[in-house]
Amino acid sequence: MKYHVKETKDLTEAEIKHILELWDISAWNTMKSSYFRSFFKDSEFHFLMDADESILAIMRVNFDFTLQIENTSYTFAEAVGLVAAHKKKGYGAALVNNFKENVIQRNLETIGFCHSDLRPFYEKCDIEILHDKARMIKESIGSEWVNSEDDDILIFHTSQKRKELLNRLSSQNNAYLITKE
Repeated sequence: MKYHVKETKDLTEAEIKHILELWDISAWNTMKSSYFRSFFKDSEFHFLMDADESILAIMRVNFDFTLQIENTSYTFAEAVGLVAAHKKKGYGAALVNNFKENVIQRNLETIGFCHSDLRPFYEKCDIEILHDKARMIKESIGSEWVNSEDDDILIFHTSQKRKELLNRLSSQNNAYLITKE
């Protein structure tokens, strides 16, 4: 198994097709490669591949992720879209371990999110989890601010100060996801 990191512009047509198949999001199933590259331009892709260069597991890093907390904006790298080609073979866990090492080496402030039912997986991968803190993040939907659907914040690598800031989130101290217009 080999670990690879690729920028969006460096993905092959076949890799994009395979990524979309693995993600299996109906709205994206017909996405063309050129649109994919534009849509995910602020991303990089982390892969675990077999000897034949087939994707065993994938994760995307979104570099366009900013939270406003206590009137200050904090930019993080956001780990999203983790999926393994085959379940229960350890590929997802192996990718998470390689990914965590990568962001630590690069000193990249990186967080992710999950539902509570995925806690055991991330605990097994030795990822620090801030339980029930993701719900304290508000996202703009139309003209309303609604709570995130995720439960937990995953700490892949971040400063102690930022971790404490995220851990202090509460219903009286929300974070707001800032999106570009």
